[in-house]
Amino acid sequence: MIDAHAHIGYYGSFFNVGIEADELVGLMTESGIEKTVICALDNDMVRTAHRLYPDRLIPIVWVNPMDGSEAVEQVRRYVDDGFFGIKIHPLMHSFAADDRAVDPVAEAAAKLGVPLFVHSGHPPFSLPWSIARLARRHPQVSTVMVHMGHGHAVYIQAAIEAASELSNVYLETSGMPMHTKIREAYRMAPRRVMFGTDVPFHHPSVEIQRVRVSGLSQAQLSDVFEGNAARLLGL
Repeated sequence: MIDAHAHIGYYGSFFNVGIEADELVGLMTESGIEKTVICALDNDMVRTAHRLYPDRLIPIVWVNPMDGSEAVEQVRRYVDDGFFGIKIHPLMHSFAADDRAVDPVAEAAAKLGVPLFVHSGHPPFSLPWSIARLARRHPQVSTVMVHMGHGHAVYIQAAIEAASELSNVYLETSGMPMHTKIREAYRMAPRRVMFGTDVPFHHPSVEIQRVRVSGLSQAQLSDVFEGNAARLLGL
């Protein structure tokens, strides 16, 4: 299995959760996960973790587009150093996903040939419609809608519809509570639905089970658990 979305580091305030790289790798081994896409607010921490576990951890760089040219420079620097993609979090950094300030980061993703992971599911900043507008403006960028709408049925449906309409939109399953929607998403976009855990915010056992009971065939489960992420990331 490839986990398409997890974190390392500590997340305070109302989250109050955290995990170190070695703990994550241990959890991966327990859960049968071969590789995990990781990010953190501290990108140097992610780089160090990747160097310790280069065969297990897949780094992506987390930036705040509101930092302007500094965000673009971070993207270039870390991708040149072997990072596989870019993460932005509209809710955490208080910007709308389709804000024009995001365009330079998306343009950098296009030039560097890496996917853009976007947190979804929380108004007013990370709504699926906003992410879809961003993806429509940048059709050459593989845009991963992290959590595929998250915990709201209306947002989940909007995420699925975005993926059905836009061939550059990918859906990642972590934290999305409706197992049947994974099957529905696969029918709409079979090569663009990816398993994720969102560790340390969710446990792999819960996220794995939701995918397993979604009603997909073994071949389809193989796509969601591994094949689609491997193709996206060039693994």
